[in-house]
Amino acid sequence: MKLLRYGLAGQERPGILDKDGKVRDLSSVVTDINGATLSDESLKNIAAVDINSLPLVDDPIRFGPCVNHVGKFICIGLNYADHAAESGAAVPAEPVVFMKATSAITGPNDNVIKPRNSTKLDWEVELGIIIGKHSSYVELEDALDHIAGYCVINDISERNFQLERPGGQWDKGKGCDTFGPIGPYIVTKDEVPDPLNLNLWLNVNGKTFQNGSTNKMVYGPEFLVHYLSQFMSLQPGDIISTGTPPGVGLGQKPPLYLEVGDVMELGIEGMGSQTQRVVSLQ
Repeated sequence: MKLLRYGLAGQERPGILDKDGKVRDLSSVVTDINGATLSDESLKNIAAVDINSLPLVDDPIRFGPCVNHVGKFICIGLNYADHAAESGAAVPAEPVVFMKATSAITGPNDNVIKPRNSTKLDWEVELGIIIGKHSSYVELEDALDHIAGYCVINDISERNFQLERPGGQWDKGKGCDTFGPIGPYIVTKDEVPDPLNLNLWLNVNGKTFQNGSTNKMVYGPEFLVHYLSQFMSLQPGDIISTGTPPGVGLGQKPPLYLEVGDVMELGIEGMGSQTQRVVSLQ
């Protein structure tokens, strides 16, 4: 299934994509797409519904963030061997973990705001994991049971804030408002037989900068759920952003960063695409 949220910001309704790629309203079945919706029982109830009996939603549609009330937005750094190389960093012996503020979350096609004093605004297409059940000290062989599905994420980054400002951690460059577009939908795990064999790409102003595969991940989704659950419990609706392939602005020679008016287009095989325009802070 492909579950989504549509409508004006703050007024989103739950939806589902039918076999023809049309949005159907799901509000007669669930009140929202959130942690409670992503339980095994709830997903089974949704799967049992005749999608064609649900009301069609007319275009044009704004897609909202594909999951609401995210408790934790956890990110993994340097998780592609080829991206680590372009960054001049060694492949980490254990996953690099940082948090992205949940206030950064936006819809997949909403504008990205260039923050005040930003000089090095960058892009990162990433595969997102959506947690479906409470996860604490999860064994590796059980980790897939704790994943509800996957989505597209653009891990927008401000490299000056992230790497050059004092403090020695990355969160300042990762959590600005609009730095977390997610969606357009959650693809449930039954439709993703091999999350480590997906193409992912990103264009800026029509030029391709990222064109990679999740098969270059150092630590795969199941391992990440297992690993993170050793340090913190994961809750239904939490998001794990799994890292980016090479081709980010920081890795260009010379580095290239986003300016107001630039347009990013990005996507992952079978998971839809996003489009964002960079705008100035009002």
